[in-house]
Amino acid sequence: MAKTNPGRFFEDYTVGETIYHAVPRTVSGGERALYHAFYPARHALYSSDEFARSCGLPSAPLDDIEAFHVVFGKTVPDISLNALANLGYAEGRWLKPVYAGDTIHSTSEVIGLKQNSSGKSGVVWVRTRGMNQCSEVVLDYVRWAMVRKRDPESPAPEVVIPELKPALEAADLVIPDELDFTNYDFTLAGEPHRWGDYRVGEQIDHVDGVTVEEAEHMMATRLWQNTAKVHFDVGARPDGRRLIYGGHVISMARALSFNGLANAQIVAGLNGGAHANPCYAGDTIKAWSEVLDKAETSAPGVGALRLRLVATKGGEAFALRGTDGKYLPEVMLDLDYWVLMPV
Repeated sequence: MAKTNPGRFFEDYTVGETIYHAVPRTVSGGERALYHAFYPARHALYSSDEFARSCGLPSAPLDDIEAFHVVFGKTVPDISLNALANLGYAEGRWLKPVYAGDTIHSTSEVIGLKQNSSGKSGVVWVRTRGMNQCSEVVLDYVRWAMVRKRDPESPAPEVVIPELKPALEAADLVIPDELDFTNYDFTLAGEPHRWGDYRVGEQIDHVDGVTVEEAEHMMATRLWQNTAKVHFDVGARPDGRRLIYGGHVISMARALSFNGLANAQIVAGLNGGAHANPCYAGDTIKAWSEVLDKAETSAPGVGALRLRLVATKGGEAFALRGTDGKYLPEVMLDLDYWVLMPV
């Protein structure tokens, strides 16, 4: 009997099955420090316990995207070890902050399957939930990936494509119970711009850029135990190049968005996302945002802003698609998400 795990292939999935992912992780303040070492993350709520307490929280939580990495990393050995590409996200909601000392584990339910016309691979949809030590769900999202088949001649499963919301409504967002921005300190946060200063359709060039290096990417994927072969093994791709983890690009772009969105403190919802083109070591990531929607909330002093965050490698700001409707080759990420900020 084989003792090693080659990972799942497309024909190994069944709609309706629940996959319990191994190796829960207890996170610490060291994790937060490493995250700030990998990315130029400067949002005050995640940097200062005192600032977080002034906003009603008991201490500074882990960055929301960092919590996503922890939950996502657990799923890789079972969902995307043999993936050709991670295709998209939907219906993502951060339901509870993650604090140092929390222990996080993940489960996924297979909610859709569709074999590709080539017969060599197929798309797998899963709904993943990350839970803490109290069995409270901290994060819930859907993602879909293109996964290789073990045997191209194996029969195709019945096609099941899940119906997913094109975008979350502001009413779908869960706001931390204690959150209160009525005494928000704009000076300490770094910018004066509040919810009311942004208008739908406004575009923001975040100006700065960061060149991605192999070392930081390898450390990040190891930290979050992301074992996808294309991120580690240069022999896993025909071109012999190691692919930078898409979440690494998300974190870098989110950190760069501080310049212009310093008060977009909490990521509350993920409407959709596309890793439009690959990122490799040596690429310089830049970012720009567009305001897609605004909404008031019932939380004291808190407003919600829906944003498009685009990461590019040397591309022109605010350029997204060509005349053919396809993403421009320099666009790496197109992310649609909700944030919470002071009104």
